[in-house]
Amino acid sequence: MDLTMQAYEQCELCPRRCGARRLNGRPGMCGATASLRIARAALHFWEEPPISGEQGSGAIFFTGCPLRCVFCQNHEISQEGFGLEVTTERLAQMMLELQDQGALNINLVTPLHYAPHIVQAVNQARDQGLALPIVCNTSGYERPEAVEALSDVVDIWLTDYKYASSNLAGSLSKAPDYPAVAHASLAKMLDSLRAHGGREAEPDAPDGMPGRMLRGIVVRHLVLPGHVDDSCAVLDRIWELCGNEVDLSVMNQYTPNERCRAQGGDLARGVIEEEYEVVLDHADDLGFERMWWQQGGTVSESFVPAFDATGVLAPEKSPRVS
Repeated sequence: MDLTMQAYEQCELCPRRCGARRLNGRPGMCGATASLRIARAALHFWEEPPISGEQGSGAIFFTGCPLRCVFCQNHEISQEGFGLEVTTERLAQMMLELQDQGALNINLVTPLHYAPHIVQAVNQARDQGLALPIVCNTSGYERPEAVEALSDVVDIWLTDYKYASSNLAGSLSKAPDYPAVAHASLAKMLDSLRAHGGREAEPDAPDGMPGRMLRGIVVRHLVLPGHVDDSCAVLDRIWELCGNEVDLSVMNQYTPNERCRAQGGDLARGVIEEEYEVVLDHADDLGFERMWWQQGGTVSESFVPAFDATGVLAPEKSPRVS
């Protein structure tokens, strides 16, 4: 796959393959042109323990997304276009600034519709002293060819696996091909991990805190209210493909946004404890050994940072936000 800037000429970077002429200023289905836009760059403490630890993950949130999830909590940046335009050089500087702040890694959140910029910025930052693992924090809706092309740039894949049902994926994310795409891209992530020597992490701390992940895959699944059967089917697919070569994160932080509350039905409520326990029990029965879960009563807005351009501009140019 071409990951030079010419990839934006007639864009086919994501599974939509919409052919948008992004170099001419026309946005793709992701909402992005060839101009790199970022909404936030700061330490983030709410990822899985091997990613955030106690020091925080250096999270950079990119504007735009190929999916259109009706329940999205990051809709300000994924669907509404918030973000500031920056250069590739500035992106590389952000990575170095986060390293100076003590970040455990550089966590690129929904970045691959900007894959050419990502490759250039990581290589520039490496040349200037970046020594942290690179995390690709993705919806899982990625072309396998893109995953393969980035295999020498990304150290950790922090990927969603949202649905096993194409009907559910179509109705909730406007992507009925999501299950097939997510499975194929996860297979490529696993190939890359194996080729680079498998999972690697620092030793656990004396207090039991998991050691920082240096290389690996964390597969996330958000349990949706009323869709426990699909959640269990997702876990079946992950186990069949990966077994214990990956970490599994089963999340209960679904919170209905205004759109879901207005539409009613199961998505207008949160996940009840019994639903979440069914999915966790199924993961245990399958045999997952490295599994992360969330305590009851989680509210997803508590995990959503303020998208206020923190850390995006150079320090002397940072905007004041009242």
